[in-house]
Amino acid sequence: MTYKGIPVLGFVGFSGSGKTTILTQVIERLQQKGLHIAVIKHTHHHFDIDKPGKDSFRFRTSGAKQVIVGSKKRFALMVELEQDEPDLTFLMSKLNLDGLDLILFEGFKHEKYPKIEVHRKGHSKEWLFPDDANIIALATDDTNPKSLPMLPLGNLDKISEFVYSYSFA
Repeated sequence: MTYKGIPVLGFVGFSGSGKTTILTQVIERLQQKGLHIAVIKHTHHHFDIDKPGKDSFRFRTSGAKQVIVGSKKRFALMVELEQDEPDLTFLMSKLNLDGLDLILFEGFKHEKYPKIEVHRKGHSKEWLFPDDANIIALATDDTNPKSLPMLPLGNLDKISEFVYSYSFA
């Protein structure tokens, strides 16, 4: 599945399963192939990338609904939301798609985009895939309980190659 022609693929699983670790290593391998990748991460926690005392923090706390901080190397847009939690499509609409090859996401378990489930047998959590037809593969150290592609957790090259092949087949 794509967003405006750009492949989209997610990594889902319970907290502590290793999603972020796997995703960072997959990104490193894919960028070595020359891909330009965007990542969108869902969090259930209140978070803030800003720091008290900084000018941008002062602008937001004084009532600004959007603040952009920019430098020679990067910029960040902070938007105060007055709505329900944004979904993946809304957040993708905020990306600069110019030159982007792939959109990866972490979390967003209920989105209707293809996902790889990250599952560790030692965590005693239930599998997500039986209730989610959008899970296309399992990255796990457990046995594969269904005929989905199985990607061993310790084999980041195999996981990366699956992501690449799936996204650009």
